[in-house]
Amino acid sequence: MILFDNITLINHDGTVEPHAYVGVEGAQIAFVGKERPAGSFERVITGCGRILLPGFYNAHAHSPMTLMRGYGENLKLDRWLNDRIFPYEAELTGEAVYRATKLALAESFRSGIVSSSDMYYFCDDMIRAASETGAKMNVARALVMFDDRADPAADKRYNEALYTYKHFHGRDEGRILVDYALHAEYTSTPALVSAIASLAKETGTRVQVHVSETRAEHEECKARHEGKTPVQYLADLGLFDTPAVCAHCVWVEDEDRVIMREKGATAVSCPVSNLKLASGVCDVPALFAAGVPVAIGTDSVASNNSLNFIEEMKFFALLNKERHGDPTAVTPAETLFAATRAGALCQGRADCGMIAEGCRADIILIDASGPHMTPVYDACTNVVYSASGGDVCLTMIDGRIVYENGEYMTMDIEKVKAEAAESAYAIAEEVNG
Repeated sequence: MILFDNITLINHDGTVEPHAYVGVEGAQIAFVGKERPAGSFERVITGCGRILLPGFYNAHAHSPMTLMRGYGENLKLDRWLNDRIFPYEAELTGEAVYRATKLALAESFRSGIVSSSDMYYFCDDMIRAASETGAKMNVARALVMFDDRADPAADKRYNEALYTYKHFHGRDEGRILVDYALHAEYTSTPALVSAIASLAKETGTRVQVHVSETRAEHEECKARHEGKTPVQYLADLGLFDTPAVCAHCVWVEDEDRVIMREKGATAVSCPVSNLKLASGVCDVPALFAAGVPVAIGTDSVASNNSLNFIEEMKFFALLNKERHGDPTAVTPAETLFAATRAGALCQGRADCGMIAEGCRADIILIDASGPHMTPVYDACTNVVYSASGGDVCLTMIDGRIVYENGEYMTMDIEKVKAEAAESAYAIAEEVNG
């Protein structure tokens, strides 16, 4: 057993337990209590000057886009996609995606992210990277279709999604899960939406989808579909008949929130990406009031430009205070829940995202010894408002330490950085002539 000894524990609901003891046996949390358990231990990790909490679950990401960090700057979403991102992505290879995903996972571990919901392509190469490093990942092959006459079943990308589910779902003792993904309403046809909905319902699989990220996307959908918003349109075609993870939700309306609550869909706020692309601010208090679960996502490094999840949490908490003119609009406890337990649940990981006996040992430690973390009146408040991503000093996934004090246990970080940079610059040179 690995013992976290006499440590300050913050659980998923923001409750703080000083002088706690947490034992990890294999992949699970075996002990949580106020008294030191008897017996010998494989390792004892001191709690002095540290805070223990559940790992973070990144509920919306495009990990291979680490290669595009800083590549498309100061552009609105449509120009960012069409002028910079899509031409670059057209030159991607499976090997480049593998290298980019390993770079993203290194940054994730350094930031306390234990699992991500990842919508992209070259899914087998993403899964290879996740498997090698011990990460958790909900992988989904992003599907698009523009020809109303096309049959989804005959589409290569659709069949890639089928292959990925059949061959990889549940791999690595459940660390790898496969979802289905519709890129968005505006990049699809009704036939594709219906096909994904049927497929997800048949297999009981989760669905990832971009929803109402920009005002233009939202209003143009209403113009195309007799006043229906993206949520209403997708729901009518059955896409929310299985649990859906709806990224962004910046422009959703009151009726949309009712549908999402009734269907059990989760909204994923991506505050930094939405600010950088000037898409708007997701109204998290309105989602909470409507009973819609809310998780947190980074979106891609190309639109963020980092996977600093503690920074993401701070923006998540602060933006709606300003929007609503109410300093109590989103609390630190609500923020931590969205970052941990809500993210785990939207990924279908019911035994994850909290520190409790029998749960998976997805644990992070934060160094609380720095001057910016002193004094501590409430540890949860300090984590959300005062800490930085660099304060994460240990990341554990299913009981396995993957990062500790600058050391990566499951990858050669210098090789990962060098290979990702090599691929990034080679593609940029190809695109730009």
